[in-house]
Formats: sequence, structure tokens, C-alpha cells
Amino acid sequence: MGANESSGSKSDDDAVGHVQDVTPLELFFDLVFVFAFTQVTGFLVQHQTWTGMARGAALLAALWWAWVTYSWLTGAVPAEERLPARLVILTAMAAMLIVGLAVPRAFGGDAVLFGIAYFVVRLLHVGLYAVATPPETHDAVLRAAPGFLGGPALLAVAGFFDGPIQGILWAVALAVDYGIVFVRGVEGFHVNAGHFVERHRLVLIVALGESLVAIGVGAEGVPLDTEIVLAALFGIALVSTLWWLYFDYVVLAAEHTLASTSGHEQSRLARDSYSYIHLLMVGSIIFIALGIEQTLAHVGEPLGTIAAVALCGGGALYLIGHNAFRYRDHGNISLERLVVTAVALVLIPVAVRIPAIVALGAITLLFTGLAAYETMENDYRSRFRTG
Repeated sequence: MGANESSGSKSDDDAVGHVQDVTPLELFFDLVFVFAFTQVTGFLVQHQTWTGMARGAALLAALWWAWVTYSWLTGAVPAEERLPARLVILTAMAAMLIVGLAVPRAFGGDAVLFGIAYFVVRLLHVGLYAVATPPETHDAVLRAAPGFLGGPALLAVAGFFDGPIQGILWAVALAVDYGIVFVRGVEGFHVNAGHFVERHRLVLIVALGESLVAIGVGAEGVPLDTEIVLAALFGIALVSTLWWLYFDYVVLAAEHTLASTSGHEQSRLARDSYSYIHLLMVGSIIFIALGIEQTLAHVGEPLGTIAAVALCGGGALYLIGHNAFRYRDHGNISLERLVVTAVALVLIPVAVRIPAIVALGAITLLFTGLAAYETMENDYRSRFRTG
């Protein structure tokens, strides 16, 4: 999690409207997560069972939390300017690459390698955080360290088991890792609002990029006939709409709220709205990518149950994430998005009975219709686009 020098209030930089830029090192660091997220989609393609879906979700949760912890860290420590810190970040990148390489067999032959490499990533995070930040943040890091290190250690232990014991250890590990900053709080951690929001904008772009890659993967080796081209156009239209629904006004409203708070409340809001709730959106995009890939691969056939749940249920989860984000920030929800969520869920049993291209076209039409309606009619959007 990240820190400014001051406590209990926004920094002087924030007070004068300064926004800390996302550094080239941070962008470079994120590249390894691009690969890791791609590996999760590949894992889901190869394991289209309910157990495979649960394991894919667990993998994504672990990868996401690693990215989250470093997003707070690099907002607090100017790693690009400090040579030792820069070397730690680059070492963490190398370990994270091993994690990504181990994802396809993270519950099999590479389980131990996955767990040990992941533990190294998180150990480097805690170590750098503890030595390179002010006393208040140093104490906060030590308060969270039992969870930040205990959870990953359990993942390493889980690699020596299989079956239900492995699953239980993963569940406990994630609960400990995610739960530590909820139970013990984030007092002592602080954020630069503009920088923090920009980091999450960029990681959402990374996830959306994975959906575009899924179009190419699904069409690989398939003749580009009319159906494939049409399905590809539906796919990019859906991904573009996902981008629109987040970037058109949702993120603007959220940034305004985060910047207008300060102290511990700002840290709690950053934790809840970004570190926790954004997982729903990033995860849903990865599942939608699976649905798009399967549509391109089997364009004229009905989707399988898992693929249908991934495509339509993933779309519903995306909007659930948006409403959770809005409720945490503003205390209200979008009824339009709630209705479209319900319709997307209703489409799941339909998608397994109609050609995949029709199912993809239907969900695309549903989401583009929502975006068009909000753009023209939504007063809440208008306040933030014109304010």
C-alpha cells in the first residue's frame, strides 16, 4: 500500500493540484502482469470446468493482489530515482515472470515453483516498503506484514499438496492476504489520488487489451470468412463498450471523490474502491475474454456452459463491479446498469442454445445500447462530463 510524507491530510503536492506522474518503471513493471493475465486466460481455456473456473479466479486474485500491493508501494517510494529501490523492483519483475510462467501448471507440476516465486515477489515488496518509507508507514507495513507474507507462504505450502487440501490452503491464503488490511486497517498508508487512479486506469487498459488478444487467439488457424470477421467486429465492439462504460464518466466521478477526501478516510476509500472492488472489473474482463475466444473458435456452434457463463456472466459481473464502485464512492447505484446486469444473466441459458456468434452479438448489442443511453440521457454522467 502507498504513502505520502504527511499523515492525516493530503500532501502539499495534492494541495496545489500536483499529480504524481506514472513513471516509466511502473509501466515497465506492469508488462509482466500483462503476460500473467494472458496466462490466466490460457489457463481458463484449457480448464473449462467449474473447478477450472474456481482455480482461474484464485490465480487471478493472487496476481491482482501482487499488483495492488506494488501499486501502493511505487506511489510511495520513488524507485526510479533510487538505485537500490529500482533494483528491488526489477528483481520482483523477474520473480513475477516466473510466477506467470508457472500459471498453467500452478495447481500441478509447477505448484511449488509458483508458490515460492510468488512469495519472493511479496517478500521484496514488504522489505522495500518497510525500509524506504517514513515511520508511520513503516509501522503500517509491519502491521500488515503477517498477512502480506503469511498468505503467500501458505501458497508455497499448498504446492506440496493436491486435491481438497490444496484448495483449502489456497482459500485460507487468499483470505489472510486480502483480509489483513481490512481487519487491521490502512491507517498509516496514504495515496496521491491522481497517481493512484491513473495506475488503475492503466491496469484496466491492460485487462481490456487481453480481451483484444483473445480475438486473435480465437481466430488463429481459422479461415477469415464472413462469420469470423463479423464475430471479430462484435468482439472489438464489446471491448470498446467496456472501455466506454468505465472511462466515459465512472472513473472521473471516482477520482473526484478520492481527491476530495483525505487522511485515513482517503486510504480506506482507496482500499475498498480500487484494491478490492476493481478486482471484480478486471476479473470480469478476463472471463469475457474467454467467452470471446470461444466464440471465435466455435463461431457457428452454441457456447458451452462455462463459456456462456464467462461471456454473459462476466458482463454481469463487470456491471456489478461498477455499481459496487459507485455505491462505495457515492452511496447510490445505476438502475440502468442494474437492469442490464439482470438481462445479461438471463442470457446465459439462451447462449448455450443459439450459435455463439448470435450470443456475442446479443451481449454486444445490450452493452452498446446501455452506453448509448447513458451518453445521451444520463444526468449523473452529464454532471461529471461537463462539471
